[in-house]
Amino acid sequence: MPSAQPETGRIVRPKNEDDSPLFPDYMPFYDPLEKVEDIGEFEHHDAGHRADPSMPNLLKGAKLLDISPHVGTEIRGIQLSQLNEAGLDELALLAAQRGALVFRDQDFGHIGFEKQKQIVRHFGPLHVHGWAPHPAAGSNEYMIIYDHKDDLRVRKSWAGRSPVQWHTDQSPEAQTPGTTFICMLESPSAAGGDTLVSSSVQAYKSLSPRFRKRLEGLTAIHSNSDGFVAEQKNGEKAVLRRGILQAEHPIVIVHPVTNEKALYVNPVYTKKIVGYDQEESDCILKFLFHHIAKRADFQCRVRYEAGTVLVWDQRVTNHSQTLDYPVGERRHAFRLTPLANKPIPAMVEEEDGECIRDEMRSQLNLC
Repeated sequence: MPSAQPETGRIVRPKNEDDSPLFPDYMPFYDPLEKVEDIGEFEHHDAGHRADPSMPNLLKGAKLLDISPHVGTEIRGIQLSQLNEAGLDELALLAAQRGALVFRDQDFGHIGFEKQKQIVRHFGPLHVHGWAPHPAAGSNEYMIIYDHKDDLRVRKSWAGRSPVQWHTDQSPEAQTPGTTFICMLESPSAAGGDTLVSSSVQAYKSLSPRFRKRLEGLTAIHSNSDGFVAEQKNGEKAVLRRGILQAEHPIVIVHPVTNEKALYVNPVYTKKIVGYDQEESDCILKFLFHHIAKRADFQCRVRYEAGTVLVWDQRVTNHSQTLDYPVGERRHAFRLTPLANKPIPAMVEEEDGECIRDEMRSQLNLC
């Protein structure tokens, strides 16, 4: 049973007295023989298109607190598991507008695998990770996030590198993730293990107009090959269940619901700008990665505790783990990741506003 609070008055998050996990059904499971097939191309109908902009189903009785001006809103007073389909549509719209939404004291971790998947499938078919663990009795559509002294796979995979690595999950997919859920089951005793979120919309807007114009129309290669190599080297349990993924995506995309332009590159998966020499590409991407990482003015930090659910739109954000808590503390969560549309390229505008056709975009070069 969970241990009592200490007499000092300091709040300590719930733990079992014997240090066993609070949610044993969600422990990471590795099957060395498992193989999975790609989902393949599908038609995506974004739930946000169906949403009532006034959001009467999602926000009735709710209180909202913006975590930062440009990204992140905490919503209090509702249970995600109780939302009807109209409420879920509104959730997709608000996640697209604010980038990240935080819900506290949720029962989401207790409602079971099938109900969880039913809710999140509302936003698209669920992604299957190429090597990360999933629950033994649940589904390979879950990605289990687990760091503890009895399984240090996550820490080992970042050995010798900063654990703060900005990225958009699974950007090498042909159809990339949209409205995504992380449910925190158990977090470190006192603090830490949070998620940093950055607005890709504001990252784009904060560039100079001329530089924005030059980026529009360019595409880049995304690949997850480096990630598996690192896991295989440092995490002996990592087994590749799907083939290595690679895709070509626009550097500036348009969100299908809000029509906002967003910078769609990330330091983990984006490897090279198409049509540029490697040195030219490295120079530009290094600047963009640094731009995303250093601009705290359009970032927020999501603090976790048991029962916190983070819902965020990966088409308009980058995010990173922190791993700032002591080695051995348990951080246990799961992610369900619906795939969405193929990234939509931003139209390139001339000085007079005339749009250049798609096939001409690849001919643009930086000065």
